[in-house]
Amino acid sequence: MQYPMMIPPGEHQLPPLPYPYDALEPVISTETLHLHHDAHHKTYVDDLNKAELKLVEARQRGDFDLIKYWENELAFNGSGHILHSIYWTVMAPVGRGGQPGRYTMSQIDSYFRDFTVFQQQFSNAAIKVEGSGWAVLTWQPTWQRLEILQAEKHQKGTQWSGIPILVLDVWEHAYYLDYQNKRKDYVDAWWQLVNWYEVERRLLWAVRGQVPLRVG
Repeated sequence: MQYPMMIPPGEHQLPPLPYPYDALEPVISTETLHLHHDAHHKTYVDDLNKAELKLVEARQRGDFDLIKYWENELAFNGSGHILHSIYWTVMAPVGRGGQPGRYTMSQIDSYFRDFTVFQQQFSNAAIKVEGSGWAVLTWQPTWQRLEILQAEKHQKGTQWSGIPILVLDVWEHAYYLDYQNKRKDYVDAWWQLVNWYEVERRLLWAVRGQVPLRVG
């Protein structure tokens, strides 16, 4: 296994999409994907870099008066960058994502009873998350099983040590141009895009404690 190299403070980069901007139509429009990736995700990357560099300065100066602010920026934007990076990879053009892999299905069946129950819980977690946030399927190494969580914003409601496997963004900028206020319609349609090959890969990596931010 090739382990990722350390990213120095302030040097995070916006990952390219693993498909063209029109690849997820008609579920997610080209316009939405441009805005979501090029503007919103990039802002999280830029603000994460800024927070890290401000904390470097604080350590150098021994001045931690603004520690509460910059730690919050670090958590919010760092989580936003990680979740968005995963979000792009766990989607594929309609009909290209395959079926849940053997290991994924065995883990779903052993904990959620069957795929339909899992899908219902995940969808409802996404539809009913308060405000802006995410539905997140995680591998929880502490329990040695999967778990579904809601994340308000990007970082609230998480569970320590959980590794994201499948994530669904339900901030309004992810769907409002295409679905207006009909979040449920977006969530229902989104299942057509799930890249189960990537979910299987991520689960196998997570069991080994790894969180790749790009495909392959």
